[in-house]
Amino acid sequence: MDFRTDLTLERREILGKNTPDGVHYECEEKRGARITRIQVTDSDSAKAIGKPIGKYITVEVEPFYRQAQLIDSGALEALTQELRDIFPEQGHVLVAGLGNTEITPDAFGPKCAAMLLPTRHIEAELAKSLGLGSLRCVSAFCAGVLGETGIESAEAIAGIVSKIKPDMVVAVDALAAREVSRLGCTVQISDTGIIPGSGVGNSRALIDSDVLGVPVFSLGVPTVINASALGGGECGDMVVTPREIDLLIERASKFSALALNCAFQPHLSAEDILILTS
Repeated sequence: MDFRTDLTLERREILGKNTPDGVHYECEEKRGARITRIQVTDSDSAKAIGKPIGKYITVEVEPFYRQAQLIDSGALEALTQELRDIFPEQGHVLVAGLGNTEITPDAFGPKCAAMLLPTRHIEAELAKSLGLGSLRCVSAFCAGVLGETGIESAEAIAGIVSKIKPDMVVAVDALAAREVSRLGCTVQISDTGIIPGSGVGNSRALIDSDVLGVPVFSLGVPTVINASALGGGECGDMVVTPREIDLLIERASKFSALALNCAFQPHLSAEDILILTS
């Protein structure tokens, strides 16, 4: 089945009554966000839904281009809590921004990674002297794209993992959706890694725990849909994006980076983190 979407929530919707019993689903409204948790529990169900065995959490919020105040957003608290629940509490984190900064709909990953609070280089005593307390070790980088570097993102990440030896990796990337209503207002996180470009038919090398040897999580925001979802006719293989894409990418990146920073450094306030990363 050709799902044409990266969102596990939408894949379940497509299956409808044919959704296998091994796909567990729950949904709740919390702090102004709609949170959907899906767990794929066996190989047959994974094959049916087209996603690996694991957890998939979707946080749907007010469209990012309408959100001017991120700190006061209950949605920020909701996403931060979901990240804290799925991530290990301790250990060195490597965040990899996937995508191309020269193509606006694909710039979410690099822009988000650029707003992370890196702490690997900060000595514990220095952190305490600055009033930052005990900082979790975080590293961040932008992997680039094959057309610019000649290097697959998976290869670049694997090289850095082998050198700095993080305890976990978080891959951040733009996604494709099936429904227009989910563009720029949805965040999906998972514990199964990622296949960059899979939602638009341009799949790159798999990035997961088997490849890197450490747990791999992903965070993504859908920024494009396939034209066929709009009745595109002869343009069915094209992808389209909202006209507010520049503002969407800017605010989605800031929102997601702030949630990640708050999840990694729970003793720091969102206000403190914004000061440290500005």
